[in-house]
Amino acid sequence: MSGLFEQVNQPPGVPPLALTGERTLPDVPAENYWFRRHLVAYEWVAERAWNRRVVDLACGEGYGCRVLARTAASVVGVDANPEAHEHARLKYAADGIAFERDMIETWSGEVDCVVFLQTIEHVQDPDAVLERLRRLVGPGGIAFVSTPNVRTLAAPGERRSGNPWHLKEYRVEEFRDLCARHFAGVDLFGVFHARKLALHALALKLGWDRLHSLLGITKPFYDRFTPAIAAGDFRLRHEAEADLDRALDFVAVLRP
Repeated sequence: MSGLFEQVNQPPGVPPLALTGERTLPDVPAENYWFRRHLVAYEWVAERAWNRRVVDLACGEGYGCRVLARTAASVVGVDANPEAHEHARLKYAADGIAFERDMIETWSGEVDCVVFLQTIEHVQDPDAVLERLRRLVGPGGIAFVSTPNVRTLAAPGERRSGNPWHLKEYRVEEFRDLCARHFAGVDLFGVFHARKLALHALALKLGWDRLHSLLGITKPFYDRFTPAIAAGDFRLRHEAEADLDRALDFVAVLRP
């Protein structure tokens, strides 16, 4: 892919990555909604990882490691994909951040915080992976695991989305049960639209899709609207204050 689906304005010597549907990327204007939706979770986790020794498993392009490094004592980004690993190493390596090419099932290191976002839906054996995360963090550690909510990701009436990279998509009760099989402490949060995305969702309910089509302004509107979305246009809410069946993504805070 190129053009619309390739990163723009990369630093000198850093080859741009192209969208494949497997992971989100920054610096792709058309992808900005999904990037910011992932970014808000990283920013939220960073505020809860102060002075932790963090590993970001399946770190992809590497942008999340830079966010985590704002508060963590150290961050290791791990990804098996050679292009993503090389891109991350060239773009984000700095004091306190390192990148290693490895599988999530085999990486080992001295950490007390594991970050594993938007990846559990990609793995063949989620129970084995969560058990490995529990062993990695140790008795006093913490793990952050997120996944999309199939009830809002899939089209109405469908049991799953059409994403070919997803092997298992979760409802909230399924995700909670999975986490509870391996961690004694399970605290669930949901990602929801806020600010202009909440207003946009209301406009859709009032018929905005039909109106912009009739007016012939669909492309000009979304060419401006999508790149302007920020992480602040999403909000994380605890399950005690929100119906997680309506969440976009789930974020689990896990303690052994």
